[in-house]
Amino acid sequence: MSAALSSELRSRFREYIEEGFSGRAAAARLKLSAATGVRWQRKLRETGEIAPDVQGRPPGYGKLSAHRGLLEELVAQDGDITLPELAGALMSATGVVAHSASIGRFLRKLGYTYKKSHWSRPNGCAHG
Repeated sequence: MSAALSSELRSRFREYIEEGFSGRAAAARLKLSAATGVRWQRKLRETGEIAPDVQGRPPGYGKLSAHRGLLEELVAQDGDITLPELAGALMSATGVVAHSASIGRFLRKLGYTYKKSHWSRPNGCAHG
Protein backbone atom coordinates (compact mmCIF):
# COMPACT_ATOMS: atom_id res chain seq x y z
CA MET A 1 0.00 0.00 0.00
CA SER A 2 1.15 3.47 -0.73
CA ALA A 3 1.63 6.12 1.94
CA ALA A 4 -1.25 8.50 2.61
CA LEU A 5 -0.96 11.98 1.14
CA SER A 6 -0.46 14.80 3.63
CA SER A 7 -3.28 16.36 5.58
CA GLU A 8 -2.10 19.80 4.40
CA LEU A 9 -2.62 18.71 0.79
CA ARG A 10 -6.05 17.38 1.68
CA SER A 11 -7.04 20.64 3.38
CA ARG A 12 -5.93 22.65 0.32
CA PHE A 13 -8.00 20.30 -1.86
CA ARG A 14 -11.00 20.90 0.42
CA GLU A 15 -10.52 24.68 0.11
CA TYR A 16 -10.55 24.42 -3.70
CA ILE A 17 -13.76 22.37 -3.59
CA GLU A 18 -15.38 24.93 -1.26
CA GLU A 19 -14.37 27.67 -3.75
CA GLY A 20 -16.35 25.82 -6.41
CA PHE A 21 -13.68 23.85 -8.27
CA SER A 22 -14.53 20.38 -9.51
CA GLY A 23 -12.63 17.42 -8.09
CA ARG A 24 -10.63 17.10 -11.31
CA ALA A 25 -9.77 20.81 -11.43
CA ALA A 26 -8.73 20.89 -7.77
CA ALA A 27 -6.58 17.80 -8.32
CA ALA A 28 -4.97 19.36 -11.39
CA ARG A 29 -4.08 22.50 -9.39
CA LEU A 30 -2.42 20.33 -6.73
CA LYS A 31 -0.74 18.09 -9.33
CA LEU A 32 -2.72 15.02 -8.25
CA SER A 33 -4.31 12.47 -10.54
CA ALA A 34 -7.85 13.10 -11.74
CA ALA A 35 -8.90 9.79 -10.15
CA THR A 36 -7.66 10.98 -6.75
CA GLY A 37 -9.57 14.23 -7.14
CA VAL A 38 -12.80 12.45 -8.02
CA ARG A 39 -12.34 9.95 -5.19
CA TRP A 40 -11.61 12.69 -2.61
CA GLN A 41 -14.54 14.80 -3.81
CA ARG A 42 -16.93 11.83 -3.49
CA LYS A 43 -15.57 11.04 0.00
CA LEU A 44 -15.95 14.69 1.03
CA ARG A 45 -19.53 14.76 -0.24
CA GLU A 46 -20.48 11.45 1.45
CA THR A 47 -18.70 11.81 4.81
CA GLY A 48 -17.73 15.46 5.10
CA GLU A 49 -14.09 14.43 5.58
CA ILE A 50 -11.20 13.44 3.34
CA ALA A 51 -8.93 11.97 6.00
CA PRO A 52 -6.97 8.92 4.90
CA ASP A 53 -8.44 5.51 5.65
CA VAL A 54 -6.80 3.40 8.33
CA GLN A 55 -4.39 0.93 6.77
CA GLY A 56 -3.29 -2.49 7.92
CA ARG A 57 -4.90 -5.11 10.10
CA PRO A 58 -7.13 -4.02 12.95
CA PRO A 59 -5.35 -4.38 16.30
CA GLY A 60 -6.22 -7.13 18.71
CA TYR A 61 -7.60 -9.73 16.34
CA GLY A 62 -4.64 -12.07 16.08
CA LYS A 63 -4.65 -15.70 17.10
CA LEU A 64 -2.64 -14.92 20.25
CA SER A 65 -4.80 -12.07 21.59
CA ALA A 66 -7.28 -14.54 23.07
CA HIS A 67 -4.42 -16.08 25.07
CA ARG A 68 -2.86 -12.87 26.33
CA GLY A 69 -3.65 -13.61 29.99
CA LEU A 70 -2.08 -17.06 29.82
CA LEU A 71 1.11 -15.76 28.18
CA GLU A 72 1.41 -12.93 30.71
CA GLU A 73 0.90 -15.38 33.56
CA LEU A 74 3.58 -17.72 32.21
CA VAL A 75 6.05 -14.84 31.88
CA ALA A 76 5.18 -13.58 35.38
CA GLN A 77 5.77 -17.06 36.86
CA ASP A 78 9.14 -17.50 35.16
CA GLY A 79 10.88 -14.45 33.73
CA ASP A 80 13.58 -16.73 32.29
CA ILE A 81 11.14 -18.70 30.13
CA THR A 82 12.24 -19.01 26.50
CA LEU A 83 10.03 -18.43 23.49
CA PRO A 84 10.07 -22.12 22.47
CA GLU A 85 9.03 -23.01 26.04
CA LEU A 86 6.20 -20.46 25.82
CA ALA A 87 5.09 -21.97 22.50
CA GLY A 88 5.11 -25.45 24.06
CA ALA A 89 3.18 -24.31 27.13
CA LEU A 90 0.60 -22.56 24.95
CA MET A 91 0.14 -25.71 22.86
CA SER A 92 -0.16 -27.89 25.97
CA ALA A 93 -2.66 -25.61 27.68
CA THR A 94 -4.84 -24.59 24.74
CA GLY A 95 -3.91 -26.68 21.70
CA VAL A 96 -2.98 -23.50 19.80
CA VAL A 97 0.16 -23.87 17.69
CA ALA A 98 2.12 -20.62 17.38
CA HIS A 99 5.66 -20.02 16.20
CA SER A 100 8.01 -18.70 18.86
CA ALA A 101 8.76 -15.63 16.72
CA SER A 102 5.04 -14.78 16.69
CA ILE A 103 4.89 -15.07 20.47
CA GLY A 104 7.94 -12.82 20.82
CA ARG A 105 6.43 -10.21 18.48
CA PHE A 106 3.15 -10.38 20.42
CA LEU A 107 4.91 -9.86 23.77
CA ARG A 108 6.94 -6.94 22.38
CA LYS A 109 3.72 -5.28 21.18
CA LEU A 110 2.44 -5.59 24.74
CA GLY A 111 5.55 -3.78 25.93
CA TYR A 112 7.58 -6.71 27.24
CA THR A 113 11.30 -6.64 26.60
CA TYR A 114 13.89 -9.38 26.77
CA LYS A 115 16.99 -8.33 28.68
CA LYS A 116 19.87 -10.80 28.54
CA SER A 117 18.30 -13.58 30.59
CA HIS A 118 14.64 -12.78 31.34
CA TRP A 119 11.46 -11.10 30.17
CA SER A 120 10.67 -7.78 31.82
CA ARG A 121 7.22 -6.36 32.38
CA PRO A 122 6.33 -3.19 30.52
CA ASN A 123 7.25 -0.02 32.42
CA GLY A 124 4.31 1.53 34.20
CA CYS A 125 2.06 -1.35 33.26
CA ALA A 126 -0.22 -2.87 35.89
CA HIS A 127 -0.98 -6.22 34.24
CA GLY A 128 -1.82 -9.10 36.40
